[in-house]
Amino acid sequence: MSEQNKFLLLLISCFAFFFGFEYFFPTKSMTPLHTDEIKNISNFDHARHESNQIISVDEALKLDNRLVIDTPALQGSLNLKGCLFDDLQFKKYTVNPNSKELVRLYTPVRSKDAYFSEINYADSSSPQLGQFHETPWKVVGENKILKSDAPVILESKISSKVSCKRTISVDEQYLFTIEDEITNTSPDAVNVEFTNSVYRYGKPQTSGFFVLHEGGVGYVNNKLVEVSYDDIEKKKNISYSPGKGWIGFTDKYWLSAFIPNGEIPLQSGYDYQDKSQTFRSYSKSAPITVASKSTHVIKHHLFSGAKVLKMLDGYEESHKFKHFDLAVDFGWFYFLTKPLFYALDKLNAILGNMGFAILILTVFFKILSFPLANKSHRSMARMKQLQPKMDKLKEQYGSDHQKYSMELMALYKKEKVNPASGCLPTLIQAPLFFCLYKVFFVTIEMRHAPFLGWIQDLSAPDPTSFVNLFGLLPFDAPSWLIIGAWPLFMGVTMIIQQRMGPQSTDPTQAKMMMVLPVVFTYMFASFPSGLVIYWAWSNVLTILQQYYISQQKPTAIASRKSSGTNRQQRLEKKSKDSNDG
Repeated sequence: MSEQNKFLLLLISCFAFFFGFEYFFPTKSMTPLHTDEIKNISNFDHARHESNQIISVDEALKLDNRLVIDTPALQGSLNLKGCLFDDLQFKKYTVNPNSKELVRLYTPVRSKDAYFSEINYADSSSPQLGQFHETPWKVVGENKILKSDAPVILESKISSKVSCKRTISVDEQYLFTIEDEITNTSPDAVNVEFTNSVYRYGKPQTSGFFVLHEGGVGYVNNKLVEVSYDDIEKKKNISYSPGKGWIGFTDKYWLSAFIPNGEIPLQSGYDYQDKSQTFRSYSKSAPITVASKSTHVIKHHLFSGAKVLKMLDGYEESHKFKHFDLAVDFGWFYFLTKPLFYALDKLNAILGNMGFAILILTVFFKILSFPLANKSHRSMARMKQLQPKMDKLKEQYGSDHQKYSMELMALYKKEKVNPASGCLPTLIQAPLFFCLYKVFFVTIEMRHAPFLGWIQDLSAPDPTSFVNLFGLLPFDAPSWLIIGAWPLFMGVTMIIQQRMGPQSTDPTQAKMMMVLPVVFTYMFASFPSGLVIYWAWSNVLTILQQYYISQQKPTAIASRKSSGTNRQQRLEKKSKDSNDG
């Protein structure tokens, strides 16, 4: 393989996996709407105000009677008009590492990115039943606050025929269990059907990056469902064949999804309302017959929370939520990325620091790949030894490229050197790098995970910049010049690694290879700092390995030369004795 082809292979391999720049979620702000805009959004709106003024979240919470929610993981309230889940905050997650402001998933104000969820019942013989979101509910029993160890019972007289007793419980995480007892008090049977809906107002701002799916997500009829907001908006309605499963909306770190009763096949899908700019995921049942003077029990599950992988796997095991872990977008390399995450998570549990877990895991990978990498580095060291001969061929046949290539390949064959072996470390490391990129980009366990010093969030880029001497000078660097200490250190290790390997005999290619560390340094500056730390540490280990091999080279060469000389002497002596005879 020629030097040019080697360079192209290296470049293609690297950029195939490192393509693009990372865009992280900005802090989402809930911009309140004018009350006249609120009233015109849709008939699902429940935040009302008489005067024409801007309404805040606190003001909206005072408009209706509410049931307080207070668990180890959640705080918020349930709107008793329609029994709407529209006010939830996460106690364990803040907007940023230095903020005390909690992340809010549901909000009663119909602003962009706002969520809310409901369970709506309908009956062909009782149209009032279709107005479930307007139905007042009252709390019965002693419990007036929904806690993880204290379910709350609600009742509502939906129509003259049908009443509902609803028991709502929530675990210590983010899973609500809603059990409805639908009672038919009429002398005739009624047909009742329900629809579970998760609403989202306005098209949210997403990262727009190909490694992460944000939008509709679910597992329906034994198939993963992923649909973008653009597709929902364009098609207006996307439905799937009736079956079992779960469906909802996913953000980078958060999920809101209904997991209905697994015994009932449901018609699932997504729709979009132009007038209200409302996205909805839904799962609708077929009519359920409730006999006269009888009660039918229907159970629902609503997950609204952080996509903690162990927790999702736990729900799959305990509640039989099939492939619930697919809410975390591990992508095509799922079979590698998920075990890789669990390895890091286990090391983090032992060491107490995700950054140290990265360093230890990198050492482990280096040990596993040592035989192949060692062979590659020895070949590269041999290539460096041949550098003078290669330079001589370049001088001799420089004007005749074809002749030069033929002589160069002949030299490789004679010396038993494979020039392509130098690309093996990159080809081995690239898939691993991509899997780590996925882990840092999509898992909430990496969010706000600190390392040492200024690295307080391994999922975010290094916040320092060489422009202001890493914070010593009193001004902020432009965003396009935020190149931190870790990316610069990584670039230095790349340069050292290059210098320890064979150099290109082509001046143009040599200059291009010199520019490569600069390009990678700038590109990696926007990558998660944990990924940069991994790559820099991997380079350091590679440099140590190359140094070790270079120290062994003189002895090995001397041994080979001595062996070759002795063999030549024996052949010459044998030839002389034969001639004398």
